[in-house]
Amino acid sequence: MGKKEKTTAETRKIRVLDEAYQDIDNLTDFIAVNNQQPFNAVKVADAIFETIDKIGQNPFAYKECEQITTRTKMYRKAVCLSWLIIYKITNTEIIILGIIHGARKPSKISKLRKLK
Repeated sequence: MGKKEKTTAETRKIRVLDEAYQDIDNLTDFIAVNNQQPFNAVKVADAIFETIDKIGQNPFAYKECEQITTRTKMYRKAVCLSWLIIYKITNTEIIILGIIHGARKPSKISKLRKLK
């Protein structure tokens, strides 16, 4: 029985754009203030950050984002509760572009391509 080499996944750092942080702030504010559910807002934010951590562990586990197609399939989306976390995979990092409610128009998603 020979020794098996462990293959480790390439580690990429995660960078969350200011626009994505603003999306999280907006949606948690809406849940906490408009819906009057502050505890639910905290749960949603925690779930989003947990999903972002999972993206960092295995970025290719999630589907390609159909609204931003590329040959290299670098744009992906992860579903977290009712929200879509849109991100871009580069050679060195994972860039979280935005968090959009799943019921929003697909054109909102395609605009995220322009963010850097």
